[in-house]
Amino acid sequence: MQEAKWGEFKLGDLFDIKNTLSFNKEKLTVGNQYDYVTRTSQNQGILIETGYINKENLNSSGNWSLGLLQMDFFYRQKPWYAGQFVRKIVPKIQLKKNSVLYFTALLNKQKQNLLSVLVRDVDKTFLNTIVQLPILKDGQIDFDFMENFIAELEAERIAELEAERIAELEAYLSVTGLKDYTLTKEEQQALDYFESDQIKFGKYAYSTIFNKIIQGRRLKKDDQIPGKIPFVMAGITNTGVINYISNPVAIFPRNSITIDIFGNTFYRNYTFGAGDDTGVYWNDNVNYSKKIMLYLTASIRKSLVGKFSYGKKLRSSRSLNFKILLPIQSNIPNYQAMETFISAIQKLVIKDVVLYANQKIAATKMVVQSENNKN
Repeated sequence: MQEAKWGEFKLGDLFDIKNTLSFNKEKLTVGNQYDYVTRTSQNQGILIETGYINKENLNSSGNWSLGLLQMDFFYRQKPWYAGQFVRKIVPKIQLKKNSVLYFTALLNKQKQNLLSVLVRDVDKTFLNTIVQLPILKDGQIDFDFMENFIAELEAERIAELEAERIAELEAYLSVTGLKDYTLTKEEQQALDYFESDQIKFGKYAYSTIFNKIIQGRRLKKDDQIPGKIPFVMAGITNTGVINYISNPVAIFPRNSITIDIFGNTFYRNYTFGAGDDTGVYWNDNVNYSKKIMLYLTASIRKSLVGKFSYGKKLRSSRSLNFKILLPIQSNIPNYQAMETFISAIQKLVIKDVVLYANQKIAATKMVVQSENNKN
């Protein structure tokens, strides 16, 4: 890539920084059309997804959120609502995809500068900050340079991924106990049966599947002692694992399922602790395989979606008679069908990942070749 010429620009000439109308998470509704963005640095600033709340508080997509706690900039690709202490960075210029990535990196380079001032001075400091950008001969911003620069970085990264992909695939297949992602006759048949509604289903109460249904114990953040035990609470970020502790709280066994107060459901293949907003489900009389537990997790998740929220919280004691649909044979759960189905799904997912990686690599090679032809 040719060396660029650089010019100085004031951020205030390129962006507006605006306050956002905030509200507490108790007002969130069921749904996932919008992001609820807070000052957290995790999960791109997204605490949780939400349904429609109101028009007044809604922020459009195509801008950046700025959390005033860590001063992290995150580009918002869909409409969003804001919690407290969140600013909105609105571009005054038209930006393409790669230019957005370029400016995201540039904005986050201002983090230390913004952290060094009082919150009340953040807006003024941001607007007056001088940055360097690539320019054309007439002094205008060279957006083509940004687009090509990011594309070149992607190409370099994809080239690395191409070399790593085979090793990672083999490692993943080894961990999952699969030799390859080619479906067996039984797995293909299982998919065909499910897709053509040839599977018979029966309804089963949670209490007939799990003989242990227990609510976690309250452990305030200030009382948590750092350690190696995953501690699970309500939420989807990091599958609900909010910390690693060493407190002598109840430890739940691996091969369990957690369901929080919002109905978020996750499989746990490790021992862990859980807060009082999370229920834990397992069976110590029946040794369900991992694949069966994954099937049960998916079935439970589907049965609960959209039914619980801040205004209607789920407790494990209320779920004993909740029912899920399971494949049956001779009027009993067909666990072999569940195993085979999950095995097939695993292979399809692996195959999709491999195909996507190949397509991404091929597309990037085309971009690189195109740029080489230009030069």
